[in-house]
Amino acid sequence: MVRFGGKMAGQLVSLGGNGAGQFLAAAAVALLLRLFSGPGPALMPEDESPDDEKNDAADEDSPDVGKVFPVTIRWSNITCSLSDKSSKSVRFLLNNVSGEAKPGRLLAIMGPSGSGKTTLLNVLAGQLMASPRLHLSGLLEVNGRPSSNRTYKSAYVRQEDLFFSQLTVRETLSLAAELQLPEIASVEERDEYVNNLLFKLGLAICADTIVGDAKVRGISGGEKKRLSLACELIASPSVIFSDEPTTGLDAFQAEKVMETLRQLAQDGHTVICSIHQPRGSVYGKFDDIVLLAEGALVYAGSAHDVPLTYFSKFGYHCPDHVNPAEFLADLISVDYSSADSVYSSRKRIDGLVESFSQQSSTILYATPLTRKEDSKKLSRKTSVKGKGKGSWWRGFWLLLRRAWMQASRDGPTNKVRATMSIASAIIFGSVFWRMGKSQTSIQDRMGLLQVAAINTAMAALTKTVGVFPKERAIVDRERAKGSYALGPYLLSKLIAEIPVGAAFPLIFGAVLYPMSRLHPTFSRFGKFCGIVTAESFAASAMGLTVGAMVPTTEAAMAVGPSLMTVFIVFGGYYVNADNTPIIFRWIPNISLIRWAFQGLCINEFRGLQFDHQSSIDVETGEQALERLSFGGSRIKDTVVAQSRILLFWYCTTYLLLEKNKPRYQRLEPPCREQIQSQLQLEPLDPDDVKQPQQLDPPPPKKDASNQQLESPPVEIRPFILEGIK
Repeated sequence: MVRFGGKMAGQLVSLGGNGAGQFLAAAAVALLLRLFSGPGPALMPEDESPDDEKNDAADEDSPDVGKVFPVTIRWSNITCSLSDKSSKSVRFLLNNVSGEAKPGRLLAIMGPSGSGKTTLLNVLAGQLMASPRLHLSGLLEVNGRPSSNRTYKSAYVRQEDLFFSQLTVRETLSLAAELQLPEIASVEERDEYVNNLLFKLGLAICADTIVGDAKVRGISGGEKKRLSLACELIASPSVIFSDEPTTGLDAFQAEKVMETLRQLAQDGHTVICSIHQPRGSVYGKFDDIVLLAEGALVYAGSAHDVPLTYFSKFGYHCPDHVNPAEFLADLISVDYSSADSVYSSRKRIDGLVESFSQQSSTILYATPLTRKEDSKKLSRKTSVKGKGKGSWWRGFWLLLRRAWMQASRDGPTNKVRATMSIASAIIFGSVFWRMGKSQTSIQDRMGLLQVAAINTAMAALTKTVGVFPKERAIVDRERAKGSYALGPYLLSKLIAEIPVGAAFPLIFGAVLYPMSRLHPTFSRFGKFCGIVTAESFAASAMGLTVGAMVPTTEAAMAVGPSLMTVFIVFGGYYVNADNTPIIFRWIPNISLIRWAFQGLCINEFRGLQFDHQSSIDVETGEQALERLSFGGSRIKDTVVAQSRILLFWYCTTYLLLEKNKPRYQRLEPPCREQIQSQLQLEPLDPDDVKQPQQLDPPPPKKDASNQQLESPPVEIRPFILEGIK
């Protein structure tokens, strides 16, 4: 293998020229060998012995598709702090938070904006983005076993619903099932499994409708949210995390989504969601809640009337006909309307936090944990199924089919690109209409070929940088599940976009070439179209690198054209290669504009005769090429250089995606003082709640109308003051 790789590297280096070309070719070959090489042998988990593997051989041979293993998660003393180097201060995102999530129950993490809901959800899901400024500590138990790593199947439904817009709902689920469940080899079984998911989540009515996006109308927001759940349920996860599942939905769709989550909980899943301020009917679907205020735990326990009873013992009563969720949200929110209100609300929240921490070290409810034997079995099944999701080529063909459907069905984008190609060709053809063979036509031809190269490259670049950052988020999510490797994805994307991507340079050349009356031979026309097509693919590969380098589409749209401008300056028309400063002479060698312009000039000027009247005039096209320093070049050199640049950008994209893949913060064990304080405290009994002195409400006042006692410490409003920005 090494001899083969070295021989191939030597052949490519000999084609790549000297200096930078040899280095790029060698690096590309090394990455290709890495890309096409298979994975290494799987390592056995530390807590698994060969005897256990033999005892469970039957389970491995017959995987339980669709079966949910119960998982109970307990967390205690979760503390997350963010340090600020400039001010040398530390801000606590979470401060000594504890709780429990059980199978068959829907747990909601509630609190005002900035209270730490999403942070806690990410910590429990093991998907808190790593940062040197963060410090995360605490204890996380899975079925009674301390664990800092997830040993169970989990699903994470984010706020953003990201899909391939041109696929239908059924196609999206079918491809997800093929990628995540290779053990289902039968097409009939897989279709039945997908149909069951469609009916289970209420998606059967829109199964054959495309997902859609901002350009093409597809399914509704609620259906997209349920489709996100369906994609996550493919592998039958034990725990489902959902971040703000009702964001952007109307009241009806929000209730439908929450009803779906509740049904999943009743099916045996452990469901944990974060939610801001649900309506009353949605609050009634929660089994347990966790209330957070500025990162501190105010309450953790059963939902419904239990928290209302708990807070009423401190003098805070929920009025009749008021949504309990609104009452709780107002109770734990800081009122920024005035300095006095800020002080009083913070004092109230601090008192509630202190009261709960003193009387309950963990949670208000308890449940028997799953046996350790079941936990070991779950861990073993997860590791067995996680060893591999299928062969390299199987994943490649599935991704190729998806990429082709996405590229070929994107009608609005393809129509815009075709329209712009025709419009640009007509404009340039009108400006350079029927060029003759006079001396002035030499400059016109060079200008036309230069703008043709620039237009082709910019069109391919802007299309790619506008789409790929969003697609990268989907790819990162699927790769995190282990659905496929990065190599098959990039290769399938390159091959699938060849037919569609080649159509637009061909349309551009077919309109421009006869209008401007370039070298009128069919072979020259074919070479012209081939050169601009190769340049288009190279520019698209460069767009992939830019999209992998920056985090957002806006940033990619700013970086991509700026980088292309540098290549335009050194494109061979504005600055002659012989006059380029020494420190910049490497730029023309990697400029796709320069190589395209060189190939187009060689194709156009070689063999061309111009009208001349004096000896100083340019008589032949070869003389014009000498003035551009293209005299000894060939079209073959252009093709090799463009291929080398294409390979370089794809390999760079591969490296960037590997380097920039999501990395999550590690959960460190809590300090000894936190553990000792936890062991000294007893669980809270709601019947023995002692009212702390700082929470004594003012004396109750009588209402003249009904003579009933009311507690005035908190004012119930139909909305929450989120603070002055």
